[in-house]
Amino acid sequence: MCEKCKGNFYITTPIYYPSDKLHIGHAYCTVATDTMARYKRLQGYNVMFLTGTDEHGQKIEDKAKAAGVTPQQFVDNIVLGERGVLDLWKLMNISYDRFIRTTDDYHVAAIQKIFKRMYDNGDIYKGKYVGKYCKPCESFWTDSQLVNGKCPDCGGEVQEAEEEAYFFRLSKYAGRVQDLLENTDFLEPRSRANEMVNNFIKPGLEDLCVSRTSFTWGVPVDFDPGHVVYVWIDALFNYMTALGFENDKYNDLEAFWPADVHFIGKEIVRFHSIIWPAMLMSLNLPLPKKVYGHGWLLLDGGKMSKSVLPLRLRRQLLQ
Repeated sequence: MCEKCKGNFYITTPIYYPSDKLHIGHAYCTVATDTMARYKRLQGYNVMFLTGTDEHGQKIEDKAKAAGVTPQQFVDNIVLGERGVLDLWKLMNISYDRFIRTTDDYHVAAIQKIFKRMYDNGDIYKGKYVGKYCKPCESFWTDSQLVNGKCPDCGGEVQEAEEEAYFFRLSKYAGRVQDLLENTDFLEPRSRANEMVNNFIKPGLEDLCVSRTSFTWGVPVDFDPGHVVYVWIDALFNYMTALGFENDKYNDLEAFWPADVHFIGKEIVRFHSIIWPAMLMSLNLPLPKKVYGHGWLLLDGGKMSKSVLPLRLRRQLLQ
């Protein structure tokens, strides 16, 4: 770092789910983050700007099968192919410093170590999941969390799910996370913090399903064949593995962690403001300094999405 630099500054976008081509909502989040990264560089900071893709899960496994390709081929096409994610960020001149894919070998190996550490310290245990599952959101819900019997995030149908799984003791950290949200500026805007506490923590924070056995496209749990690590650990720890946590690919953890800000859409605030700090607490790791949950670009009054956008456009063309 140069002598005149004001210090290090670490900023991240979410890692985007490449189940299809990205849309304007993803571009909005990335451009906003890019603007902040450029501003901090102009101020004299040594900036690390991370973005990337979250490439595992049942939805991608299903879409790859329907397309007649392997899951790896499917995500490679979305990320690396013509007019893919990397082409889009190049076209938009996004000044990211590092791009992580959760299929990167160093990340996969690191996630296996992280999962085992949390298992060894007693915060991950084996059980059975019984409840409702939303495949598009890849989220589990209790009956009380459903809205009119449907997924509270996307409004889609849910299905009955029952399978052997590992769970993270999220409930153990409810008090500490509530204190974090109520008594610090960890999460902004402030209204988001109130929403997280009132809607998720006060009603009773339940332990979190962190492995799956009903599909295979994920990071294998190396000490229990048949289980793959579910999205929460795999995706959220990207912010640290991309700096070298539990791997030898990079050596930037000491310089840049904790992150100065995670810039995310409001639909994933719950994961970043409740699940993420609880997992870091489990490993006695420093928490990020700030999570900022921005609003959505709306289409006909609803959230922009990869599935909704083509349908809405077709309707407009037919009018």
